[in-house]
Amino acid sequence: MSGKSYLDLELWQKAMDLVVECYTLTKSFPGTELYGLSSQLQRAAVSVPANIAEGQGRQHRSEFIQHLSIASGSLAEVETHIRIAQRLKYLPEKKAQELLLRTGEVGRLLNGLLRYLRGRGEEDKRKPRNVVKRGAPLADARQPSTENLSPATGNRLPASGN
Repeated sequence: MSGKSYLDLELWQKAMDLVVECYTLTKSFPGTELYGLSSQLQRAAVSVPANIAEGQGRQHRSEFIQHLSIASGSLAEVETHIRIAQRLKYLPEKKAQELLLRTGEVGRLLNGLLRYLRGRGEEDKRKPRNVVKRGAPLADARQPSTENLSPATGNRLPASGN
C-alpha cells in the first residue's frame, strides 16, 4: 500500500520490541524446551511484525487487512505461550503480567489500525494512511485490567489457576 513505510508504524516498532523480549525470555527456559515452547513462542512473536510489514507492502487495502488479521492471531498465540510458560513455572507471574501488558498494547494498536482500515470508504483508498506517532499516550496500557480479558483480543478468558 502507498503511504509511509511499515518502519514508521508504531505498531510494527512495538511488535519488534515484543519479539526481542520473547527471545530474551526463552533463553531462561529449560533446554528441553528448545524445540518446543521456546521455538513456538519465538515463531509466533516473529510472525506479528512480519505480517504487519508484509501487509503494508501489499498493493491493496484488503491484503493489508488480511495480514493484520494474521498478525492478530499470532499475537493471541504469543499470549497463550506466555500463559503456558507461567503455568509451567518457567516464567514468574510478575514477568508474565509485564509481557501480557505489552501484548495488550500491541493488540490495541493492531485492532485500532484494523478498525481504521475497515472503516475507510472506497473513495479514499489511494490517500496515505494516518499513522499513530511513536510515543502517543496510551494511559490504559500501563494499568492492569481488573477483568480477566485477553490483552490481545479483548475476549474474556477463563480464570487462571495460578
